[in-house]
Amino acid sequence: FSRQGYEDPPWQYPAAGYGDGCPYQSHQWQPVAWQGDRDLRQRESYGKSYQDQHYYRGYHPNLATGPPGQDRTQTYSSYEESYISTARREGTGEGTLSSDLGEAGGQPQEPSLLLQYHESGLSSSSHELSQYIRDGADHYSPVLPGSWSVGQTGGPSMSTPTPAVPLKFPQLHTALCFGAGGHLVLACPQGPAEGQPPRVELHSLEAILHGTEELEELQAFPGPLAREDLHKVDVMTFCQQKITTGCDLSTQRGRDSSLLWKLLVLLCQQNGSMVGSDAAELLMQDCRRQDKYKRQDPAANLMGLTDDEWASRQPGTLDLITGEVPPVVETQAQIVEKFTKLLYYGRKKEALVWAMRNQLWGHALFLSSKMDPRTYSWVLTGFTSTLATNDPLQTLFQLMSGRIPQAALCCGDATWGDWRPHLAVMLSNKVGDMELNQRAIVTMGDTLASKGAVEAAHFCYLMADIPFGYFGAKADRMALLGSSHRQVFSQFARTDAIQRMEIFEYCQQLRQPESFLLPFQVYKLLYASRLADHGLPAQALQYCEHISAALLRQDPAAHPVLARQLVRLAERLKLSDPLLLEMPEQDQALEPDWLEQLRACCREWEVR
Repeated sequence: FSRQGYEDPPWQYPAAGYGDGCPYQSHQWQPVAWQGDRDLRQRESYGKSYQDQHYYRGYHPNLATGPPGQDRTQTYSSYEESYISTARREGTGEGTLSSDLGEAGGQPQEPSLLLQYHESGLSSSSHELSQYIRDGADHYSPVLPGSWSVGQTGGPSMSTPTPAVPLKFPQLHTALCFGAGGHLVLACPQGPAEGQPPRVELHSLEAILHGTEELEELQAFPGPLAREDLHKVDVMTFCQQKITTGCDLSTQRGRDSSLLWKLLVLLCQQNGSMVGSDAAELLMQDCRRQDKYKRQDPAANLMGLTDDEWASRQPGTLDLITGEVPPVVETQAQIVEKFTKLLYYGRKKEALVWAMRNQLWGHALFLSSKMDPRTYSWVLTGFTSTLATNDPLQTLFQLMSGRIPQAALCCGDATWGDWRPHLAVMLSNKVGDMELNQRAIVTMGDTLASKGAVEAAHFCYLMADIPFGYFGAKADRMALLGSSHRQVFSQFARTDAIQRMEIFEYCQQLRQPESFLLPFQVYKLLYASRLADHGLPAQALQYCEHISAALLRQDPAAHPVLARQLVRLAERLKLSDPLLLEMPEQDQALEPDWLEQLRACCREWEVR
């Protein structure tokens, strides 16, 4: 609008209104009185300096924070509208723009804008922001009260142009997100306002990740294994491939991992049933070599003889009982004959010592068994002392004696030897005390786990029927088959560990179709999310369906977090169900029946 005859008056900030109680008066952005000779270029540079986003956040408390869900742009606009309404009232004569003009008129005036903002609780920076908004206008003209009004001109009132909001990003870029259907969604940096057509691209994650190790590992697994069209031969073939490609048989850990896969193959062959001798045969087949256990002579003190007495009974010395000099080399017949002669003279103890020294343990054990129990125990101890410490016979005899075998406490190191023959002999020769058998096997598993042999320890736990626990319960012995839950979760919940655990659950279902491992369902949900992340939504939805079936057999309220997360993932993947796509349009359901049932259970639990 034309303003002939008027000059722009300089903006005067009242010193009292600005300095009293203002927390920003010492800040570097503190405004000073503008001089009348400042040109428009200076005002524009002053206004543009307020575009610093740090000023809005750090030095303007009314713009830095707001109610939840309200962003800074909305707050910015609210202050702009407040200023515009005030300016319009001033333009129509309802208020004053400057306190100096009010004093010159000699009439009581309303407080200046600065005082209005200060009294309303806003800082003086709010008033500065309003000046920035007005200065940013290309056609700015200050309006003097009483000099012009809409009624005088009859024209429409002029609204202050909305300034450009500071850009959120400094330059154009591509925005992307992951879609639920296994797609990567790209929003290209086009400008529709400039005449460029907007373009959104959909890319298949399966095609993008083609050839990666993670995707090939997921595609090679024939899951979910609970589906009806799966044959157990496919599962056995997968296990054989894992043994061939994923196990380094030159290392102890590789042999232990191979043993677990072979156990799963055996369970598949026998429909989830197995006895101790089957596992023992598997253990002995997997032994790389048969250890040679050296035998030794019984210690002299075990037979109650001193070293001199033991030396006097060596071949080549005079026998005071028979009066003969025994030959240096004696045949088996001569040894037995002398054993008999000692019994002729009633020398039972000497006969036992002779039999023990010449390895006639059958004669010695039978004779001592007909004597007192102490003598029998003495002969038995002498017999076991001739065995090597790491001999599996030692393990068997100690177990039969009602003790935890020493092998269960010392296995797992190089000096002791292979642990498998010891477990095999315990599995094939179970004594009457079943609790002792289980305790011995569990102790062996704990010893192996303490030395880092996780796969070997889990094999022992499976033989002892130890149940699976949870990742957070560190006292549980195992949570995923072949993976230690005492390490970080990313290393614990590996894809191959989840696949191996699912095969074990499948073997249990071959024996009992309705059985499932409840602690394992959360890892199946994690596996389903990985399938969706790699562009396999249909397979992921099948996993969701099987997890839902397991939860619906139980009470979903017992695992509310798992049920809610399952519903959330299934809602995103439900349109990947081929059954929904093949249904006629008039009969199409929005979601599968199992999802509706699970959601209803969750709502019922929330109501309770």
